[in-house]
Amino acid sequence: MIEAVIFDLDGTLIQLPIDYEKLFQEFSRIMRTPDIHPLQQKIPELNGKTKKKIFEVWNKVELEVLANVSRKREGISIYKRFLEKPKALVTMQGKALVKGVLGRLGLSFDFVVTRECSINRVEQLEIVAERFAVSFKNILFVGNIDDDFLAAKEVGCQFLRVKDEDLV
Repeated sequence: MIEAVIFDLDGTLIQLPIDYEKLFQEFSRIMRTPDIHPLQQKIPELNGKTKKKIFEVWNKVELEVLANVSRKREGISIYKRFLEKPKALVTMQGKALVKGVLGRLGLSFDFVVTRECSINRVEQLEIVAERFAVSFKNILFVGNIDDDFLAAKEVGCQFLRVKDEDLV
């Protein structure tokens, strides 16, 4: 039985028109290394000053594309289907972008976990499960990439994948 639903943001509910290759090149320059992947493991290892600079650049790029965010038809449909359930958002996007997107699209969540809380998807899911006091087996995680699926599998929650090609 599904007691709570967790949504990913980019690629699931919305599509952010970010040039990630360019963004990652900038991260590489700031971090002074050509090897920035996996980013979720590299960022926690950074010193505070470098991490702050990475997040500042990331926030700036995200806010620059906010006006061009598009909805994902399937993701929004799933969101509407579970309006009555407790809902959370987990995202690698920053708080500023999330606030702007939710306001523009009229979406609301009982709880939001951004990259400022954790840049590790498994940790993000654990934070939400603890907050909702719901067993993982009763949580549906809606995402769009293999890393989302693998995180859901690792913690033992149900998973539903949103397809890439359904922009509104």
